[in-house]
Amino acid sequence: MQTEARVGVVVEGGQRALNSGHGASRDAGARKFAHQQHRQQHQQSLHQQSQIGTVSQLLAGGIAGAVSKTCTAPLARLTILFQVQGMHSDVATLSKASIWREASRIVYEEGFRAFWKGNLVTIAHRLPYSSVSFYAYERYKNLLQSIPGLESHRENITADLCVRLVGGGLAGITAASITYPLDLVRTRLAAQTNVVYYRGMWHTLSTISRDEGVVGLYKGLGATLLGVGPSIAISFSVYETLRSLWQSQRPQDSPVLVSLACGSLSGIASSTATFPLDLVRRRMQLEGAAGRARVYKTGLLGTFRHIIRTEGLRGLYRGILPEYYKVVPSVGIVFMTYETIKMLLSEVPAED
Repeated sequence: MQTEARVGVVVEGGQRALNSGHGASRDAGARKFAHQQHRQQHQQSLHQQSQIGTVSQLLAGGIAGAVSKTCTAPLARLTILFQVQGMHSDVATLSKASIWREASRIVYEEGFRAFWKGNLVTIAHRLPYSSVSFYAYERYKNLLQSIPGLESHRENITADLCVRLVGGGLAGITAASITYPLDLVRTRLAAQTNVVYYRGMWHTLSTISRDEGVVGLYKGLGATLLGVGPSIAISFSVYETLRSLWQSQRPQDSPVLVSLACGSLSGIASSTATFPLDLVRRRMQLEGAAGRARVYKTGLLGTFRHIIRTEGLRGLYRGILPEYYKVVPSVGIVFMTYETIKMLLSEVPAED
């Protein structure tokens, strides 16, 4: 779920940067001016929202996410394969693993198209996830703003930041919980190599329900929910801090460039901090997959201890390199796709 968090941060920040243009670059140090700019940007953002509508925003976000994930699917599958290697591999096999060797194996044994194994499920996951998170975020934000004390500080930047962080975290948890079975199916399909046990999305859902019960569709949910909040908080905090520093030092730089660079760096920071939880999540998702015996039988903390004991601390970061490699293109593709589609959709009513 880290990608969704960082993408949401850079899109929101990029929109503010695009809306503010070069006006905010002339006096970034003045508090009064910054406060006025914040209010102006907020009003412009609301105006832009009403222009393209909620459905169009969801469509733009869903398409942007689908395009981004399709372009970076090979790196995403490599990440998953590395993350789960320690479950059924010995130490000698793990020491020989490398991105080039694993990529070559996929091409030789499974064919080039195998890099996109499970990607259709990922795309199918995007629209409901985007819809639920968007709807939930607006509801949580309104609920938080109605709390006595926060209601009288709506124009306060710090209070607004807290509302967006908490609202974003709760929305992420809600969306992840509702759409989780699709995420688990994507992992099971992507983790398959030579032996094909699951044949597509519906077959995987029915097979898991039959073999492991409905509860099996939610394996690893605890690790997922634990990672959502920190991922959004780290992404948002690092992004906002870096963007403020950058604009104060180099106010003449392009707002789009600043958003992309800061979004990528915030993604790297978020991935580094929450990657162990993501790795544990993937391994728990594969518990009992394809009729195999369970490896981790002691819950979330027990899984952490087992990995550290058998693979060392490095085992918690297995697959971090392809995850790093996909951060920059993922943020860049989704940002530019989202802005392009939103611009096209906003022009449609003007032609009628």
